[in-house]
Amino acid sequence: MEHHIINTIAAFLTLAVFSFLWKDNPFYRFAEHLVVGVSAGYFLVELWDTSLQPKLVMPLSRVLHGTSTSPLDALVLVPLLFGLLLFARYLPRGSWVARLPMAYILGVGSGAAIPLVLQTWVIQQIYPTVSGFLPGQTVGLGPWINNVIILAAVICGLTYFYFSARHEGVLGGVSRAGIWLLMVGFGASFGYTVMSRVSLLYGRVDFLINTWARPLLK
Repeated sequence: MEHHIINTIAAFLTLAVFSFLWKDNPFYRFAEHLVVGVSAGYFLVELWDTSLQPKLVMPLSRVLHGTSTSPLDALVLVPLLFGLLLFARYLPRGSWVARLPMAYILGVGSGAAIPLVLQTWVIQQIYPTVSGFLPGQTVGLGPWINNVIILAAVICGLTYFYFSARHEGVLGGVSRAGIWLLMVGFGASFGYTVMSRVSLLYGRVDFLINTWARPLLK
């Protein structure tokens, strides 16, 4: 019985979301607000369990009760102070104080993000493109042809974004080939996105018919 009640609630919310296909209505807005509210509540609980309690409350509690065995417990006062200084922007005359923790956050965030972005979006993208041509790589004729096509496609795509010279002659032909290859790539990505959304739609329809409606009709 409890299982059927849960499935009925899930079916109602699913139909409420699908009702937007007709027009904006109170059922859709209810489901939308429910998703936002549950997501915010879940985020707050996770924030407390994974960050605030183990990294701030518990170390401060050990320091206040004299049970701390690590000098690092007292260092949590520094990020706590920086976090409180962020609220200084609401003070009429002391809003400039909030720039200090913000500058620290931007500096540390940039220092941590830039190498990660270069590693993820530059180095890890270049290596698969040229890995088949590196010394010591033994591949068959088929994979070697595939590597050549990938490398040529990457060069053509990058040539399209080379604006320091007129796209005429050979450069213009390579640039036009890059446009077509980019269109193929964007089309494939869009098709993959559509198919993933269709798969989600199929899953919800299958739930409504086989999991919710069919047991009720028996």
